[in-house]
Amino acid sequence: MENAFGLIYTGDASMQLRDLTFSRSVAAVPFGGRYRTIDFMLSDLVNTGIYNVGIIAQRNYHSLMDHLESGKEWDLHRKRDGLFILPPFVTHDNTGVYKGTIDAIRSCMGYIRRSSQKYVVLMGSHTIYNTTYNEMIRSHIESGADITIMYNRVEDYDMSEQFDDLRLKFDANGRVIDLALNPAQPETNLCSCDAFVMEKSTLEYLVEDAFAHARYDFMSDVLVRNVKELNIRGWEYKGYVARLNSLNGYYRHNMALLDKAVSKDLFSSEHPIYTKIKDEFPAVYVGEGKAINSIVADGCIIEGRVENSVLFRGVHVSPGAIVKNSIVMQAADIGEDSYLDYMILDKGVSVGRGRNLSGHGSYPVILRKGTKV
Repeated sequence: MENAFGLIYTGDASMQLRDLTFSRSVAAVPFGGRYRTIDFMLSDLVNTGIYNVGIIAQRNYHSLMDHLESGKEWDLHRKRDGLFILPPFVTHDNTGVYKGTIDAIRSCMGYIRRSSQKYVVLMGSHTIYNTTYNEMIRSHIESGADITIMYNRVEDYDMSEQFDDLRLKFDANGRVIDLALNPAQPETNLCSCDAFVMEKSTLEYLVEDAFAHARYDFMSDVLVRNVKELNIRGWEYKGYVARLNSLNGYYRHNMALLDKAVSKDLFSSEHPIYTKIKDEFPAVYVGEGKAINSIVADGCIIEGRVENSVLFRGVHVSPGAIVKNSIVMQAADIGEDSYLDYMILDKGVSVGRGRNLSGHGSYPVILRKGTKV
């Protein structure tokens, strides 16, 4: 895969994630106890053998840059190629605020043109899966397609959680003949995984042509509008796909990790997921501290009871506290005799003694980063 590079757009702004993206981009949202969503995209590329990766940032990217640093954890700190952070900047033509994905890609056209590879893997940052792109790129080359879209089959559908929901329809020869973006009544269950393969020259042409006609969104203004003219093909991914397109979706996919089959799929030993190393001590269980069917990250101190929950690094559960069906992020402190059920606690949340906080399985309650209750 020395002839391909990766380009990740991290400017997604799904308001349905609410307080999770108040101070961070979707790419920096914590997931699965130790990881950020960007870890999966970078690991997929590196496991493919792609070591030239550009990350387009737009807003609230301080947390993302702090997490990525030089790209060392993903073996992307290199003399040739490596990890490139592409934040917005102000020029005569660019105000620093992107109107859409086309505008964002065009702003880093210098990086794209300097890349020596022939093919590009273009990705968003709100869809999580564990794969390599070798077969997808091989399929793209063999089919002679202009663009190849990764997709999977979705069984459940909730219109309230739609965000960049791109549905594909094929003809008998495997060519995409129709695309629908956020349809009210989808005709197919084939949904894009927000990953596209094409030649670098094709991307350059499509972006410049769309921008010249005041079109700024890659999905609606390039793919949907030109589906009849372009030879668009699909590549099916059959593993587990987590779309972080709503707060309920975020909660549901984190809880799904408690299923061994899902956890084994997303964290396959064949394709490791790399992340920033913290070098903290292992989780400590003190006195009557206990965790049942839960993910407990390193650095946690458990003196209470944890059930069916996901705890990130450095969480302290005090004596007598009960945490059930909840997601508790880094450095949160749960006071004595407190009770949490169907809650999402962002980083650094502090819950006082004897507090009783509950949501519901269909409506988890979130506490913003640094909140004290």
